[in-house]
Parts: sequence; C-alpha cells; structure tokens
Amino acid sequence: MSCGCKTSGDSAHSCGPKKTASGCENVNTCGNSYKLSVFDWLSNINNPAPNRCDFVEVRFKNDRKSFYKNVNNIPLHIGSVITVESSPGHDVGVVSLTGELVKIQMKKKKFSEESALKIYRQANQKDLEVWQEARKKEEAVKLEARKIAQRIGLEMKVTDVEYQGDSSKITFYYTAETRVDFRQLIKDYAGAFRTKIDMKQIGFRQEAAKVGGIGSCGRELCCSTWLTDFRSVNTNVARYQQLSINPQKLAGQCGKLKCCLNYELDSYLDALSNFPSSSTTLDTEKGKAFCIKIDVFKKKMWFAYVDSSIAWYDFDIDLVKKLIAKNKRGERILPLEDLKQPETPSQSIDLIQENNVDRFEKKNRNNRNRNSQTKQNNNNPGQGQRQPQGEGPKKNRPERQERPNRSEKPENSNANSANQPRQPKPQQQPKAPVEKVKADANPDAENAQQSNPNKKKFKKKYPPKKDKNA
Repeated sequence: MSCGCKTSGDSAHSCGPKKTASGCENVNTCGNSYKLSVFDWLSNINNPAPNRCDFVEVRFKNDRKSFYKNVNNIPLHIGSVITVESSPGHDVGVVSLTGELVKIQMKKKKFSEESALKIYRQANQKDLEVWQEARKKEEAVKLEARKIAQRIGLEMKVTDVEYQGDSSKITFYYTAETRVDFRQLIKDYAGAFRTKIDMKQIGFRQEAAKVGGIGSCGRELCCSTWLTDFRSVNTNVARYQQLSINPQKLAGQCGKLKCCLNYELDSYLDALSNFPSSSTTLDTEKGKAFCIKIDVFKKKMWFAYVDSSIAWYDFDIDLVKKLIAKNKRGERILPLEDLKQPETPSQSIDLIQENNVDRFEKKNRNNRNRNSQTKQNNNNPGQGQRQPQGEGPKKNRPERQERPNRSEKPENSNANSANQPRQPKPQQQPKAPVEKVKADANPDAENAQQSNPNKKKFKKKYPPKKDKNA
C-alpha cells in the first residue's frame, strides 16, 4: 500500500508501532490500495465550518462499509480507529473517508441520513486489545463451524467468520445452492461459542471476492481488489463479442460468467450498430445465402449458401448494404463467388525486427571473412587460388573446328579425288582419319597439297588425353 499503514480492519493488517487509536501517522489523504479505501481529493481544501459534513464513512472486515454520524465533532481523518454504535454493544472500525465526499457516496448508495448510527469515541487501548483478540479467534472458529455443519449434514459452506468489536456477536458468512434449515445449527453454534450467532448468506461472487486468487489473465481477481458492485452477466454478452460459448473459458473462479465480459460490451454494441442484422439473407442467382460470421474489427461479414455452407465468402459491410438494397428493389444479385474481390496482401513493416532471427548478429561479418581471405591469398598466391576438381593447369589449346555433316560434302572434292591417283600415306601419320576429315572439310587446302607433293607435312600436336581413372 502506498502509505504503508494497511489499516483495513483485519487482524492480518497492522501499522506496526506507529498505529494508535487516532490512526496511522502516515495516513492523511492518500488512502491506500485496499479495496474499500477512497481517495479524498478535497482534503487540501478548507471547507466552511457551517457547511461541514458530520457523516463519516467507516469500513469493517469482509468488504463491509457503513456511514456514521459524528455527533460529538471528534477530529477524525482517514485511518482513525473508532468505536461506533451497534446492536448489541459496540463495534470497532476504521475511518475510510471524511468531508464532503461522504455526502456524494451516501447519495450514490442511497443511504438515508435518518438510519445512520452515531460514533461513540476514538478507540482506546482496551477497545483495541479486545478487538485484536477477537480477530485471532476467527480462523479456529471457522474450522469448528465447518465441522459442526458437516456433522449435522447440511449442504452449505462456511466461507468466513467475523467477530464484532466487543466479542458479543459472531457473524457467519456461508454459501449454499438450496435452502438450509438453521434451527439445529444455531443451537450447536451457541452452545459451542457461547455468544450471539448471526447467519448471512452470500453469493458465489462475494465468496470469490473474500477468498481471492489469480485469474486467467494472470492478475489478481477484480472482485477482491477494486470491484465493489456486481453487475449481471449473461450469455448474450459473449454473443455480442463473437465469443464461443465455452463455459470453461467464460467462467471465473466463482463458477459464474466473468465480470470482465461487461467491460468492453458498450464498445462492441457501438460498433455493431453500423452492421446489418446477423439474420440477413441475400437472394442470389445461385440461391439464398445467409450470414454465418461477423468480424467487428475488420468490419466484414461472411456469407454461405443455404444448400452448401462449406464455402464462406467475406464482404465489407458497405458492399453488404448495397446488396441488401438491391434485394429490397426485387433484383437478384450475382453469385457470391463472382462478387468476391481478390484481396491485396498487405505488407507489414517490421520496424523493430522481431521476426528476424539474425537481428542481433553483425551484418558485416561476411565482409570481414572475405577481407581476411583475400589477405591470406595475397600472402600465399600458390595456395589461395583453388582450381576446380578434375582440371589441370590451363594451356593454350587450339580451338576445335566444327565437324561438318558428311552428307553435305562439296562436289569438287569428290571430283578431284576421283580423277587423281591416291598417294601412299606415310607411316608416321597415326591419325589418318582425322586428316581425311580435315581434307574433306577444306577442299582448297587439299588441292594445294596435291599441286605441291614435295611440301613437308607437319603433324598437329594435341594435348595428351587425361586418364579418367587417375
């Protein structure tokens, strides 16, 4: 709590050595983070004495508040422990609000000034001791009360127990689904605890507020922190928000529908006011189509044919209104598949690069590796360059001439070879077929060779063939 006092009226909350009957020294205007505390934003304003409010808001245990009249004009502030009127005897509570805001709270809760009880005094040391001793007994009394109810066979659950400030009365808070007969139970409680017994039935929501816990959202329950009034929640709230009717997900720890379903209901109703009715049907050339789904955020409606509801077609609400207007004029619209427009994918820009896996890696790391490799190659030129596998050192190879088609030989070469006698081939030419092909490919060179038979023939050198098995 902001002020550190935790004066909630419970025995588990105490201010420590600074707590006195007049209240906590640190508490003045801030209140605290307790559920029943109220921020007094008019505390710094001096009100005129004639118009001063005589009523004070006092809180007790178990989320209980009431308004009391300060008939003796006792100087009180937030956190003061006071003794108030009760029936029977007196009770001890903590002041939660003073000043003009008390009138606003009384008007809001429709509290009549005539029924207000009066404040006796500020709690003295004896009142505080009796009050704290009574608070220490509550846990043991609650366990004993549950055993007695179980022994009698009553279908009820004792949720909490509250002692009055002077220990003259015990209030038992219980939950039950059916009506419970307390005649025998009250006799057993009175004989066991030797005091006046008061039974109060509460709902399951109030039980969850008293017990507390963590909700599915990961935060403490709203009813146990700040929510004081419970509004009714029904399944129509879930339907308006397009939620699946799943009791396990929609129910809270109290077993009822979650109170937070009402928080955004007004916004959904405001957005749905621009939508056509969910029972809208479209008369198309292919048949009737009905609305099967509504998306409030995208402002779209999904339609499907009555005969085949497997294929869904989504349209904007503006287009749906135009189609409904055509049907009202007695015109049939085109089939849904013809009205469907191709969606243009929207490219999202990832400004903070959440989707990049390598967003924490340095982008110039590859460039550094390349620079280091080039430096190493410059220092060792023989080792830096890597030749492809299967290739030796490059040599100056002559370009091969394309082999012509044998069926397209020139006629002059055939005539010359037929008229002139064949010359014996020298034995040192091992590759005669290659020369024959070359002669056929170049007839002019063959004629020049026949005209000069004494010209020395040079063998053309080719690089040695590589052995594939090497």
